[in-house]
Amino acid sequence: MAAKTPKVIGREPLDNKDAKWLSLEKITWHDEKGNLRSWEGTKRTTKPKGSSVDAIQIVAILEKATGPELLLEKQFRPPADKVVIELPAGLVDAGETPEEAAVRELREETGYVGTVIPDRSGGPRPVLHSSPASSSSCNYMIHLKIDLKDPENQQPKAQLEEGEFIECFSVLLSGLYNECRALEAQGYAIDGKLGAFAEGLEMSKMWHV
Repeated sequence: MAAKTPKVIGREPLDNKDAKWLSLEKITWHDEKGNLRSWEGTKRTTKPKGSSVDAIQIVAILEKATGPELLLEKQFRPPADKVVIELPAGLVDAGETPEEAAVRELREETGYVGTVIPDRSGGPRPVLHSSPASSSSCNYMIHLKIDLKDPENQQPKAQLEEGEFIECFSVLLSGLYNECRALEAQGYAIDGKLGAFAEGLEMSKMWHV
C-alpha cells in the first residue's frame, strides 16, 4: 500500500472529560499590584507523582570519525499540520527516573542504545518550561552518547507504538543551524526547542563563546 501524506481533516472543541493527555484549566492569580486576574492554560495529566518533570528532550550524539552528529526525527504533528523536525523526546513513566526515560525513549523511537552524560554542574538538571504562557509542562534536556562500535548500535531498529510514524536521521552538529534553515525552506516545521538549541550553537560561533 502506498504511503499517504498525513493531513488534518477536522478540528473541534474537546471537553476535558474526553481528553487523555492534557486538561484545560482556568488559573486565578494575583498580579504585582494585588489585582485578581485569570489565565487559561493546559496541564499534563500524566506527570508521575514525585517527579520534577513530566517529559524529557534528548540530545543524542552519534560519535563519528567525521565529527559528532545530532540524532533528529521527522514526525507529523497534527496541531502544526506539518511534519516537524525535532529531538527525540517522550513522557516520564511512573516508577522511572527521567534519565531512564531518556534511554528508553531513545531506544523505542530510534533503535539506538545511548549512555547518559551526567549534567556538567554535578547537581540537579535545570527544569525547562517549553511554553510557560500556555502550559505547565516542563522537561529535562538530557544528553546521551551513542557508541556506534557497540554491537547493539550496528543495525538499530525502532520499537514504535501503533500510530507512531517516525523517521530518524542525523546531521553534523557543526552544521545544525544551516540544516534547520534548509529543512524549513523545504516545508518542514522546526520544533522550538531544537530551533533554540541550533540558535545557541550558531551564536556561540558568532561570538566565539
